[in-house]
Amino acid sequence: MTPDPGTLGTSDTPNTSDTPNTSGTPNTSGTPNTSATPGTSGASVTWSAPAPSTPGAPEPVPLKLTVNGRPYALEVEARRSLADVVRRDLGLTGTRVGCETGVCGSCTVLVDDEPVRACTVLAVQADGQRVETVESLAEDDGRLGPLQQAFQDHFALQCGFCTPGFLMLGTALLRREPAPGRERIRSCVAANLCRCTGYRPIVDAIEAVTR
Repeated sequence: MTPDPGTLGTSDTPNTSDTPNTSGTPNTSGTPNTSATPGTSGASVTWSAPAPSTPGAPEPVPLKLTVNGRPYALEVEARRSLADVVRRDLGLTGTRVGCETGVCGSCTVLVDDEPVRACTVLAVQADGQRVETVESLAEDDGRLGPLQQAFQDHFALQCGFCTPGFLMLGTALLRREPAPGRERIRSCVAANLCRCTGYRPIVDAIEAVTR
């Protein structure tokens, strides 16, 4: 925190003695001035402005979501992002938070089947809607879903940080267009950033699912 600019003088302790300071010279030593009375002219007394009061926490807002087929009733601060609520409140940490500006796409989730950047969408904006995260892609028995398996088979991930976003982006594309061409897939995945794979394995993986 920036030091308070309202501090007067250089002494650390207010003078509490009854002896006035007759020298007329402010005390500049590190030792408290014991010869001055607060309010006396020439006294070197340190008075700090009161610390600003901390505003109370915002009132929580009721929020109802269906996430990965399961209904949730929550109370959240209106300022919180969908990514934050999904990760912290629901424990679905497969959704990654990268740039927090909506550029990288690592936080992509589906809201009513549409891919969105969960870091730039407020949770309250998704009230009453269906949200799907990468956790929804696995089979009921825990095995990888078809697109996840294709990513593994085609080495479409290295560090893996961006992978959930690409999986959700690919899922949205395949639901809308079950047999997209390679160029269409390339155009779609260009919306997200990957710094490892060079994109070709990602395109290969999505294309493999369409065969």
